[in-house]
Amino acid sequence: MHIEPGVVDGAKIVLSYATALVAFGFSAKASIDMIKKDGLLSLVGRSVLTTLFVFAFFELLPHHAVGVSEVHLILGSTLFLIFGPAAASIGLILGLLTQGVFFAQFDLPQYGMNVTTLLLPLFAMSAIARRTIADNTAYVDISYKQALQLSFTYQGGIVAWVAFWAFYGQGFGAENLASVATFGIAYLSVVLLEPLLDLAVLAGAKSMQRFKNSSLFETRLFN
Repeated sequence: MHIEPGVVDGAKIVLSYATALVAFGFSAKASIDMIKKDGLLSLVGRSVLTTLFVFAFFELLPHHAVGVSEVHLILGSTLFLIFGPAAASIGLILGLLTQGVFFAQFDLPQYGMNVTTLLLPLFAMSAIARRTIADNTAYVDISYKQALQLSFTYQGGIVAWVAFWAFYGQGFGAENLASVATFGIAYLSVVLLEPLLDLAVLAGAKSMQRFKNSSLFETRLFN
């Protein structure tokens, strides 16, 4: 979902710095909460793993430029379910930054927009998870419907933010409307595919019960 260069430029790009700070604030709060619950070493260990995964997702998995952005298989809900919101958010922040610094410097001016687009839907998904998944349900036992809700919240949030940046930067002309619509339609495949991948990963996790007390995994994964 990398916003294409030039979609938002000039003075307008300052807004992305403000929204990124809000996103970083949510990440900081989630990190503090996790440190209180599981400890600093747990946060560091999980964040190293999520950063590596995010970098691999962006660099190795197929991605195509469609309309105003790129269609990526980000697996945000998978990272959330396996590692929790704090580590998932740090992984998205650092993985995206690493890719920009070493492989896609042309994306760095859009970093604020891209990190906002990735993080704010993540925390919206976290709120949905708290409301729709019962406290006595381990994440390895969630249903396809619940996984679809999480994926729809995350991927729908990404599409909404991409559309916002496109309209904010380029207005509501017919060409821009068509470009945003093309991107949104292309992203439907991700919305439908990600829950299946989530459930496949969670099914694999069920065979890893010996790691249920490991600090490298989200507590709710097995408990």
